[in-house]
Amino acid sequence: MSQKELKLKETAVSTNRRSFLKSTGAAGIGAAMAITGTQVFGESAPSQKIVLAIVGCGGRGSALAAGFLERGDCSIAWVCDPFLPRAEALAKTVEQLQGARPQVSDDLRRALDDKTVNAIVSATPDHWHALSTVWACQAGKDVYVEKPTSHNAWEGRKMVEAARKYQRIVQIGTQNRSAPYNWKAKEYIASGKLGRIHLCRIFNQKIWENFPARPDSDPPAGLNWDIWNGPAPAAKYNTNYQNHWHHFWRYSGGDIANDASHQIDLARWLLGVDYPKTVYSVGGRYDSEGAAETPDTQIAVYEFDGLLVTFELTLYTPYMLKIDPEVRNGDLFPLWQHCATRIEIYGSEGVMYVGRHGGGWQVFVRPVNRQPVVEAQCYGRFPDPEHKANFVDCIRSRKLPNADVEEGHRSALWIHYANISLRLGGAKLIIDPKTEQITNMPEAASLYQREYRQPYVIPDQV
Repeated sequence: MSQKELKLKETAVSTNRRSFLKSTGAAGIGAAMAITGTQVFGESAPSQKIVLAIVGCGGRGSALAAGFLERGDCSIAWVCDPFLPRAEALAKTVEQLQGARPQVSDDLRRALDDKTVNAIVSATPDHWHALSTVWACQAGKDVYVEKPTSHNAWEGRKMVEAARKYQRIVQIGTQNRSAPYNWKAKEYIASGKLGRIHLCRIFNQKIWENFPARPDSDPPAGLNWDIWNGPAPAAKYNTNYQNHWHHFWRYSGGDIANDASHQIDLARWLLGVDYPKTVYSVGGRYDSEGAAETPDTQIAVYEFDGLLVTFELTLYTPYMLKIDPEVRNGDLFPLWQHCATRIEIYGSEGVMYVGRHGGGWQVFVRPVNRQPVVEAQCYGRFPDPEHKANFVDCIRSRKLPNADVEEGHRSALWIHYANISLRLGGAKLIIDPKTEQITNMPEAASLYQREYRQPYVIPDQV
């Protein structure tokens, strides 16, 4: 590609992004910058910049910190992580990027006590998502919290209640809802061009092997294990808990909660459905030589009126490929049969393949001479910048964000219902959409909500 062609492509992408931001209310930042006062910023607003606290300083937290600073209208006053060496490392990076060193703490409550902080960015392990959000709302802070929304179904509803009670903006990190190409996919489906839809398949397939058991030990220097363990039941430190927490029920729901939460939320949004009538799921950790508890193989089925949605997970399949930067940043599509994070939507007029995080989408109709026929398509781009823009704009406007906590909670329920069914031996669960409760399995109650240990407690009345 020539330099001239490359420049034209970059200009077209930039124009499309600006048009999308304008159409979704994420533009107009300059005009909104003048909005200040207690409704938006709490008791103290030292400047027109949004003042953030980063909670969780691992890979995702660090990337979010850099992304918000790159915007130019945000600053970071605090970085918080129970593992202080990691917090100190991010503080050094933040200082280099913004020219001022943030304060460092192993306890996010210190940042919540700072009245100059407008919002927190929570990139903690899953078991901290709900409590960090509830505490932040109670402290008058807005929240950008990573997916999955919650560790269990009950606490997800408490997050919604806290956001509404304290009138806080809570954006879930399911950035596919801010992607221009996904909005176009949704418009295509809504237009009826795909026809009647009775089946959708969601996939999450990759390689993520088991790991050996390790003995309990003393925590490493600089780690506040009590805070890291937080709302989970009391336990001695184990290096597997810190390094492989995705694979333990006490901290996460496995990869259906981790990676697949993106595809599940995107599929639910594209289809325009909320609560399934029934859910059942089977599978297990078939590679049992190790310490991991959550499944490496799982299938779930969600039943709606006139629609079935399936979810399929494999963690032993290295030939399945996640969408790479070349696809994300170029006019390319994944090789769909090897796309690890695809969605397939089957309509009476064609099948739509959708790739998350910039994978784009294509609609295939009946082949001609055994050759594929593409009826419609749209290239994608990774929508992280748009999602951050939407959050910042909503902090100023007080409008609900694209991935509002209510929407994130409803998507997370799909994950929780599937895991409850699986852990109950593949029981078919009947769901009451008015209460979100499982009506036919009393034993599900123990998995619907967890017990919290002091002082890391989400109360009944937030």
